[in-house]
Amino acid sequence: MIGWQEDRASVAHEEEHVIVARVGAAHGIRGEVRIKSFTEEPAGFSSYGPLFAQDGRTFMIESVRPQKEMMIARLKGITSREQAEALNGLELSVPRSALGETDDADEFFLADLVGLTVTDSEDRALGTVVAVHDFGAGDILEIRFDDRGIEMVAFTRETVPTVDLEKGRLTFIAPMEVSERNAETDGR
Repeated sequence: MIGWQEDRASVAHEEEHVIVARVGAAHGIRGEVRIKSFTEEPAGFSSYGPLFAQDGRTFMIESVRPQKEMMIARLKGITSREQAEALNGLELSVPRSALGETDDADEFFLADLVGLTVTDSEDRALGTVVAVHDFGAGDILEIRFDDRGIEMVAFTRETVPTVDLEKGRLTFIAPMEVSERNAETDGR
């Protein structure tokens, strides 16, 4: 379960899968790989069962351990440095159903935001969330606005004060409006 800034899962569009990790460089000579985890708990990606690559391959985690900001993992069947090097950059996903449900109304998975209607503070439809990304500096929503095409916007409490999964929408406040509101409350 995750909240506003806790989940780092990127969204995989095919077959309702959620990307939970990305393979990095090989580690050592026996086939271990560095893994960048997108789950709340760094080793969490290893607890969902089989991990799927977009090319159709399936991977099982045999072992995982932390090393600085990355995790070191041994994948079943990967036994050489050459095999491990060939996996560099591979995104690993799980079916959305493997993530389960959240316990709290204010908790959700970032994957659940895809497809939500984006509204303004007066509940007027502005567009649709088409993807959620994490490029390292925080979560980014990719929104297809009805009147201006696709834009990337920061996913913060200031720009997205409410998410209502039951109604299938979230409220978006443009960054300029956030700045204007802060200026008004600061008395500037």
